Amino acid sequence: MLLPIKSSKKLTIQDKNQIVLAGDVGATKTNLGLFKSKDNILIPIAEKEFVSKEYNNITEIIAIFLQEAPVPDSICFGVAGPVMNGQAKLSNILWDIDSRQLARHFKIKKVKLLNDLEANAYGLAALNQKDVADVHSVKNIEQGNAALISPGTGLGEAGMYWDGEYYHPFATEGGHCDFAPRNEFDFELYNFLKKKFGHVSWERLICGPGIVNIYTFLRDKKKRKEPEWLMKKMKEGDAAAIISQHVDKSAICKETMEHFIRYLAYESANIVLKFKATGGLFIGGGIAPKITSLFTSNHFYDSFCQGGRLNYLLKKVPIKIILNAQTALLGAAWYGIKN
Repeated sequence: MLLPIKSSKKLTIQDKNQIVLAGDVGATKTNLGLFKSKDNILIPIAEKEFVSKEYNNITEIIAIFLQEAPVPDSICFGVAGPVMNGQAKLSNILWDIDSRQLARHFKIKKVKLLNDLEANAYGLAALNQKDVADVHSVKNIEQGNAALISPGTGLGEAGMYWDGEYYHPFATEGGHCDFAPRNEFDFELYNFLKKKFGHVSWERLICGPGIVNIYTFLRDKKKRKEPEWLMKKMKEGDAAAIISQHVDKSAICKETMEHFIRYLAYESANIVLKFKATGGLFIGGGIAPKITSLFTSNHFYDSFCQGGRLNYLLKKVPIKIILNAQTALLGAAWYGIKN
């Protein structure tokens, strides 16, 4: 277990025999899996990934998945959006999810929804050291709260309150807070994005579409050269992924990712300070595991340690990248079985 995450109850024999349908539901993809628990370890029964935009709602996906799987005793989903009163409106896809409607439709009494970053935090209980990569190690870790930041299709953030024995994950929507420019370049970028979006949040910069926003600013406003081969590639595939994969072949790609890493470091430091997360910072999402080499040049850590009078606190914080892409799915399963 990577972190001791608090559950609300001890498992009974009946709980251990139950099957949970867990889900990591996002704008890009939806991962579903059936799990049961044995000796406090999650045992996968069936798993499948779906392209979210190819379906009208989550109900369609569940129905397809359960055609070839046993009916679960409960459902627990981590969803990419705020959860209130058992309902969720996803931030980057036009889906609404209602736990009570799902319970009625599939005739399953126990249906729970979590914010996807809260699910990610619970998933840390199912990971071990091989599932993370160190960005900054600390010999004597100061026990305390922890923080989680995850750039993907959007920007998710969560906290973990430390009670002296266990961590208690909680969701936030911090990724939608205002972007804070620090220098002339940042202010130019802010004004560029303000004309396009109106409100400029951290999510406009620290996610897949954010990488494209930075790139577009460099190309269109700062007049950086865009090679013809790169332009063709970006028209054919995932522009953000292509930019991040070609930092060694293109100056504009390299500069884009340097700014992306810098902004990620700034906001990471912000949430560490706000949560007093001396217990650690975890970087999740689909982007960071694919660009781990960009963290090792110290550009991230140098930018992270820009907290003024509180730099000494930031330097005490261990920083890890979550490599396991199933963390949110495992967290939803873990929470669904134990709560």
